[in-house]
Amino acid sequence: MKSRLEKNHSGKKRKWPYWVGGFLLLLLIIVGIGLIYIYDKVSDTAETMHEPLDRDNNPERQQEINEAFDEQKSLNILLLGVDERTNDDGRSDTMILLSVNPNVKTIKMLSIPRDTRVRIPGEGEDKINHAYAFGGVELSIQTVEEMLGLSVHFYAKVNMEGFHQGIDALGGVTLSNERAFSQGGYDFPTGEIHLNGDEALSYTRMRKGDPRGDIGRNERQRNVIQAAINEAASFSSVTKVTNILDIIGDNVKTDLDFEQMRTLFTDYRQARESIDSMELSGSGQYIGDIWYYIVPDEEINRAQNELRNHMEAR
Repeated sequence: MKSRLEKNHSGKKRKWPYWVGGFLLLLLIIVGIGLIYIYDKVSDTAETMHEPLDRDNNPERQQEINEAFDEQKSLNILLLGVDERTNDDGRSDTMILLSVNPNVKTIKMLSIPRDTRVRIPGEGEDKINHAYAFGGVELSIQTVEEMLGLSVHFYAKVNMEGFHQGIDALGGVTLSNERAFSQGGYDFPTGEIHLNGDEALSYTRMRKGDPRGDIGRNERQRNVIQAAINEAASFSSVTKVTNILDIIGDNVKTDLDFEQMRTLFTDYRQARESIDSMELSGSGQYIGDIWYYIVPDEEINRAQNELRNHMEAR
């Protein structure tokens, strides 16, 4: 015969699994509802962001992209930071090519100085950021492809007027600043600094006070982007996720559709483990009364070879 203690202990054992099971079921329901909500929210945001180009109707291009995803080949994504205002075609204030290789888990991030003198198809020699004013995203991509001799698979265009909102939604970004300076009413000391949206925008726009000019400016842009990527990857709050999705939907356009975004997230996200910055070395020069950034042919060839080797690495 069992003692009273044994009976009570036996009774507790029978009740415990039901309590745990009910609690876990409640957690699963809550998490499930949250995931469904986020999934639907991401899907809606992706649809708002989706802005395909005429070239996306090219069957050969679609085949190339499908093969790249199926075989997890490298993808090149052109990031355009654009200042667009009423009655103004705008300029691509920022141009960064991301070359993402999931096999070696690395990203090459090449900044293209906006004043770089290149041949713009159909327009002749001009500053590369004018390609956007002449022909929008399509001509910007075509110009970069011709300049670097490689395919740009996708683009993402960010309205810089909404840039600060995205940084604020992340809770700001933390990075290491190598050169102290002041810009836009803010002071940026050396060392580790935390920036809100307005501060980050001022931080990325300073160039006149930097002896490296556009090169220094481009490096700061890359640092902010990398800090934002790391901050976004640590998201744990549904509220933060939905907030940033609202801001992204209002300020970002891309030809990536929802399924392609999902594939990038699942199959390519580990590439962020190593982000390698690249620059185009050159010098400033007046041609007539216009100032250009002149990149020698051998420097273009160096960048081309580095990107191709990265894309083919296994």
